Amino acid sequence: MAPEARINIFLKNGATALCAGLVVLASFSLGAEAARRHYRSHHHHAPEVAAIPPRALPYPRLPLPFEIPGAQYLPLTWADVKGWSDDDHLAAYKTFRASCRSINAQSGAPEPNSLEHKALEPKALGGSLSEPCRATKSREPVDDASAKAFFEENFSPLRISRLGEPDGFVTGYYEPVLEGSRTQTEIYNVPVYRRPSNLFVRGFNQASVSLPNKGPVYRKIGRRKLVPYYDRGEIEDGKIAGRGLEIAWLKDPTDLLFAQIQGSARIKFDDGSTVRLNYDSYNGYPYTAVGRILIERGIIPKEEMSMQKIREWMAQNPDGAKELRRQNRSYIFFHEVNLSDKDEAVGAQGIPLTAGRSIAVDKSLHVYGTPFFIEGELPIESDRAKTPFHRLMIAQDTGSAIIGPARADLYFGAGADAGRVSGRLRHPMHFVMLVPKSLDPATRAAKLPVPDPRPSEKIAKLFPQAPAAKPVASAAATGNDETVAVASPVPLPAPRPVIEPVREPRRHMKMRPHQQ
Repeated sequence: MAPEARINIFLKNGATALCAGLVVLASFSLGAEAARRHYRSHHHHAPEVAAIPPRALPYPRLPLPFEIPGAQYLPLTWADVKGWSDDDHLAAYKTFRASCRSINAQSGAPEPNSLEHKALEPKALGGSLSEPCRATKSREPVDDASAKAFFEENFSPLRISRLGEPDGFVTGYYEPVLEGSRTQTEIYNVPVYRRPSNLFVRGFNQASVSLPNKGPVYRKIGRRKLVPYYDRGEIEDGKIAGRGLEIAWLKDPTDLLFAQIQGSARIKFDDGSTVRLNYDSYNGYPYTAVGRILIERGIIPKEEMSMQKIREWMAQNPDGAKELRRQNRSYIFFHEVNLSDKDEAVGAQGIPLTAGRSIAVDKSLHVYGTPFFIEGELPIESDRAKTPFHRLMIAQDTGSAIIGPARADLYFGAGADAGRVSGRLRHPMHFVMLVPKSLDPATRAAKLPVPDPRPSEKIAKLFPQAPAAKPVASAAATGNDETVAVASPVPLPAPRPVIEPVREPRRHMKMRPHQQ
């Protein structure tokens, strides 16, 4: 037989066998399915294993009473707040009530917990301070015990710090008292400028009373052209001189620099009169700390840094001082305020500050009028002193360098003594934020879902979890300006602040050195 014929016969027989096999398998499957149906119909009393419902992941996200970006919280009891019983609560109450006058005067505001209010107020506390502020109208504590009871009845203590850090950070500020002249002379030749008319901020009228202290600022040329405003060096070189913007004249450009850093000043003239100046606007450049530059250059050690040290170095190095000032391209413009010598400087909330009780905070995170109990040790009495400090302070001011949830500038009043104390403060401190009872986080934290119990060691070995994928290095770490995406199998939820139920305070890790 020819080879081709043998191959054809083999293929024909193989195809026939294959078809027969498929028929047998199909018959077997049909028979097995019929047997299963017969078994179920005759044994319907046999219980079937219920399917385990899939668990909803991730865990349900309950709405928190408030959230502060980049912050962690720890609810406390009043007994846990170190030094709380030793403070002068009556003095703190008077400062808080001053803030409440401004809060109560805001008529027509939506209810604190309404949807309208939450849409209008993105900050954590929102308008919840209106409730304890209304209580101040009919309550006049006459001693420390009644003032202390007011705060304990209307607020809950909450330890707050930047995420991953155990403490907050404080600096100090004051109102300089300077000698000056209303006219330019050989001695007084450093101008103090009011806001120029060609300074423009998008979304604000050039004649607006209040302008933001952050964001871009432009110099308006003609009707439409906008360019960045002059920086400090250009202004010191006379770019806006001769326009009638001079409020007064000082002796030393270092005096002007420190007045701009503090945001207010008192200028005393030869005839005995005084002009009070307050922050009005700035030229749009970010603030650069000249003290940090001196530290980086190895001129002044970090542990010895203070405003007095900066003044001494600038006085001894006039040429270096000029170059150093220009490293801070930010420039502050002032306006006159109608205050007597007995009145304190006016803060960003629009009310006079209280020495030793008012603080400046990050206004993008906090609400003016919020009480903060600040505790720790500060060099109040001398450069190397460790004076115990436990004081209830009220947020009534802000500053461009005050950034973060537990960051405060403590106001110490006016004059040289206040300047010496505030100039040496750069210290970590404990921050306890007083939250109105309507936003008590402990109640909400108790309702948060508890995680699954940890599996036994045997189960963990039988079902090992796949290691998490390592994230790609960020652009900052690689030195590349382009954004580097991190691969993820599922969308990641937005980070949330840590809120723990009330329990004994944890032992925090050792404090790392802070940088200004």
